[in-house]
Amino acid sequence: MLPTLVREPFHKPGWIYEEKYDGYRIFAYKEGSRVTLVSRNGIDRTGSYPGIARAIGLLEHRTLLLDTEVVVFDSENVSRFQLLQNIRKEPRAAVFDCLYVDGRDLRNAPLGERRPAVQKLIEDGVLFASRILSENGLEADKIARRRGLEGVVAKDLSSPYIEGRSTRWLKFKVHQEDEFVIAGYTAPAGSREYFGSLLLGAYKGGELRYAGKVGTGFTRQSLEELYRKFQPLIRAKPALADPPREKSVTWLAPKLVAQIAYQEWTGDRKLRQPVFLGLRNDKPARDVTFPG
Repeated sequence: MLPTLVREPFHKPGWIYEEKYDGYRIFAYKEGSRVTLVSRNGIDRTGSYPGIARAIGLLEHRTLLLDTEVVVFDSENVSRFQLLQNIRKEPRAAVFDCLYVDGRDLRNAPLGERRPAVQKLIEDGVLFASRILSENGLEADKIARRRGLEGVVAKDLSSPYIEGRSTRWLKFKVHQEDEFVIAGYTAPAGSREYFGSLLLGAYKGGELRYAGKVGTGFTRQSLEELYRKFQPLIRAKPALADPPREKSVTWLAPKLVAQIAYQEWTGDRKLRQPVFLGLRNDKPARDVTFPG
């Protein structure tokens, strides 16, 4: 179940307002002693987060299916996607939904029943129940802004679990941060090695459309690692329906997804002051659409 982006914070009775985390969406399956962690694009990530897998394995229920966000917090207790790229602190899992427990399918139950099931299961530790910021959406927005959170996820307590994008879950953001498909790269200049900027796109009306380019946020190590990942994806023609007029571009098959922070959109729908945060390996490129 995926939230729909709205432009302004709001308040509705019968909704809850949770902290929006900046991490990887992961489904956690438990069948007896076996635990499997799976990303949104169906990749097994159990080996990537052994501490989380162990913690789920210790839960008393024989069968479970949990919807979670794997995160790493900074010193201010704010989740940061960049920290997942070079993990120095143990990742944790924010558990925000329980879809199946001990033979009972909860997907058609209202969130008002599923949410207490999560809270009964989880004690604060490696696993923790996603945090409700406030019972009032406007107050939740103020808290998110004061703490510097990514945003707020608002959820209708009467909603079943709906596979796909839904208006029964909504999100409003504090910081501008989204995913974009890497469509190509420019040649390096000056002392920069490997490449200069990444050309970014997102799908609109079934076509990959140009969204701008990003040339900041890289380390020498990340430049090298990205360059290596790019080589098998090189293609002769752009995948973009509206490629920019750029010199010395190497085009790539639209397979890799980047997390990008930015200031705002320009009038012609290009990113202003974008910064590269890292690659996302939990989302298929075809699912990346223009925000808003």
